[in-house]
Amino acid sequence: MAFLALGSSPSAATGFECAAPKEATRLKVKLPNTARAIRRGKELVIVAVGSSSTEGVGASNPASTYPARLARELAAYWPSHNIRVVNSGIRGETAAEMVARFETDVMPHKPHLVIWQTGSNTVLKGGSFDDYAETLRKGVARLKAAKTDIILMDPQYAPRVIRQPALRRMVDFLRRTADDLGVGLFQRFAIMRHWVVSGEAKVEDVIARDQLHLNDASYGCIAPLLADIVTKVARDTPAGENQAASQSKP
Repeated sequence: MAFLALGSSPSAATGFECAAPKEATRLKVKLPNTARAIRRGKELVIVAVGSSSTEGVGASNPASTYPARLARELAAYWPSHNIRVVNSGIRGETAAEMVARFETDVMPHKPHLVIWQTGSNTVLKGGSFDDYAETLRKGVARLKAAKTDIILMDPQYAPRVIRQPALRRMVDFLRRTADDLGVGLFQRFAIMRHWVVSGEAKVEDVIARDQLHLNDASYGCIAPLLADIVTKVARDTPAGENQAASQSKP
């Protein structure tokens, strides 16, 4: 099995590298709007929308959240560009609540890329999958209408999440739906599960004491992995490419 390893990650102090199976870090779509902004020398605007693990619950300070770290990682890849990552995470929100504020908290920023962290609270709160599926499709359609690139982020590998009966269904559903809708999927669950199952890290190394949220170490791994994916895909995206049309086959 091939791995993507980021040995210089801020999480090195915890005793494990930010490694992930390559199949879990492969994006099946291109990022044409992101690539276009970079090629034209424009400010790259990314909106991270989600709930508590986007807001940064579990981080020691705002600079340690994954969106803040992502901005710094991308700036290292593209030092001559302005990179702006907007943290639009609100703890406890469901997908429906997130979509309801797209018009006020996402669209005004005119993002080239939206990273939508979703699924965890539906699993934790026992929400309807039918309602969730409809909401997800509605949200993706709205983002596509705004001509923004889209990456979905699935649930975290955390004790309070993995004990939920609906978790596996959610992870599988998001994988299928991302393929069906022609959008990207950042497989956070598979990546974090790999850290623990492989023995690279213990649960307490990557999850806060509440057994639910990420901590500085895991936020510090998620950000460089995401930055590496976004950078590689943007560089490989031909000019004029359409995100859905460019979806690669499994």
